[in-house]
Amino acid sequence: MIIDFIADYYKNVEKYPVRSQVEPGYLQKVLPESAPNNPESMETILQDVQQHIVPGITHWQSPNYFAYFPSSGSIAGFLGEMLSSGFNIVGFNWISSPAATELENIVMDWLGQMLKLPKSFLFSGNGGGVIQGTTCEAILCTLTAARDRVLNKIGRENISKLIVYGSDQTHCALQKAAQIVGIDVKNFRAIKTTKSSSYGLSPDSLMAKINSDVEAGLIPLFLCATIGTTAITAVDTLKPLCDVAKQFGI
Repeated sequence: MIIDFIADYYKNVEKYPVRSQVEPGYLQKVLPESAPNNPESMETILQDVQQHIVPGITHWQSPNYFAYFPSSGSIAGFLGEMLSSGFNIVGFNWISSPAATELENIVMDWLGQMLKLPKSFLFSGNGGGVIQGTTCEAILCTLTAARDRVLNKIGRENISKLIVYGSDQTHCALQKAAQIVGIDVKNFRAIKTTKSSSYGLSPDSLMAKINSDVEAGLIPLFLCATIGTTAITAVDTLKPLCDVAKQFGI
């Protein structure tokens, strides 16, 4: 029944207005003030979903949706999600569910090969990666690893010297992640971009900012480059930026 409901939604999704037409607080007016004491049939629940929830959805799956970034949903994806939810695996180590750990390793290697990453990035080459739920999680995990790698060399008491770099077009998730891992707000560099570079981060601007920080006794830690920023789809020039980062061990 739920699969049929989802299939019908996908069949008709382009008929809905992309942006929800409801007013703030609409749902509070139509749902009970407290949780129900007795169960309801799935038919009744889906009727409520259609009547009260669907009108309050911004339809990211619609072919008419062009905001923020492309949706990653697919029929294969939600069917896979059903399998995953049904098994309800907690895969925090190999013994908790060998198939979960090994499948993740294999799929990450597939992705690395598709991206033509060096073999050292793959599990088969003593590297490897982890599938994260969101980009925000991935940034936080990467920044945490970078922080610990540097602090293990210079001492944890020097965390106040670490500097994180992005552009004024970089997603705010980077600055939030920096604060979570203990980087002082004043040590976050949102480097100004210009129309002349199509609002991509300039390697020269990055170099100038890093040199200024190094002269001040600070330690460059992390650079976030973006291919297609959320606001205006600006593209940072990866190779020149990586060349700058490599000079400073970022």
